[in-house]
Amino acid sequence: MTAWVIYRHSLSGLTEKDYEIHRLIDEAEKLNFRLEVFSPEQFEIIVNREDRKSILIDGQTIQLPDFVIPRLGAGTSYFALSVIRHFERLGVYVLNSSLAIDTVKDKLFTVQIMAENGFPIPNTILAKFPIDMSVLDKHFKFPLVVKSLSGSKGSGVFLCKEREMFEDLLALIQEANPKSNFILQEYISHSHGRDLRVLVLGGQVLCAMERKSQNDGFKANYSLGGTTHFYEVDKALEALVLQIASVLALDFSGIDLLFDQDGFKVCEVNSSPGFKGMELANERNIAKELLLFASKNSQSKIIAKEINT
Repeated sequence: MTAWVIYRHSLSGLTEKDYEIHRLIDEAEKLNFRLEVFSPEQFEIIVNREDRKSILIDGQTIQLPDFVIPRLGAGTSYFALSVIRHFERLGVYVLNSSLAIDTVKDKLFTVQIMAENGFPIPNTILAKFPIDMSVLDKHFKFPLVVKSLSGSKGSGVFLCKEREMFEDLLALIQEANPKSNFILQEYISHSHGRDLRVLVLGGQVLCAMERKSQNDGFKANYSLGGTTHFYEVDKALEALVLQIASVLALDFSGIDLLFDQDGFKVCEVNSSPGFKGMELANERNIAKELLLFASKNSQSKIIAKEINT
């Protein structure tokens, strides 16, 4: 089996912070898979009828892999998305699809889909300049969460505890980029400094962890110093996250939920979730499971193609 990982760094640019990539490399070696890591900048795509020769790496044509694992998440650029689409056009299995990646990297679009399908979400509004404060006062109260439309690992998320802080943040955003759009969300007080992440792979729950801030901060992300703890998923929670993954057509996803007095509210959905904290909290070999799942789906795709031809 040959696998390619599309990441923000090539193999030579990896550091110890790139935990998930190193884990995939280690487990691929144990499985006797040949795994390569490329950045989007290394690709060239040629749209022609010679399909198997229409992707170049560093200007050279090389044999295509059995499957591809994009690890770009919210940072997936238009060019990277085009590369992923090209792999799909060539019949290479990709974990996840370009459509699913493009959908969930837009936080507002994801929330709109959640609402359309009746999933519990925080009240959300798309903000633009100038902001109509009368609309804001009618539908929200402080504290208030401000989010950029894309971002990961807690970046681009702010808690405005009072109106004055919110107005200061608005002034800063307007000065830096008055054409920017962002979303405002209801603050869920029951989930301050803690949240829940559930990993779903191939229509099954892999595992879950509760994340907690170490210093009573607002954000509980493990990447920001939060702690992780095993969390047992019950039937109701399992049904919720599996429905979410299915609606968003995600083969692999990290679904983040906020604790609420009546259960949970969906915070965000990630197409390329980190899993360092999850492996530690659950003693689960997630890297190996990802590779085996992608390998199985790649083989199924090849068999289906042979049958159809």
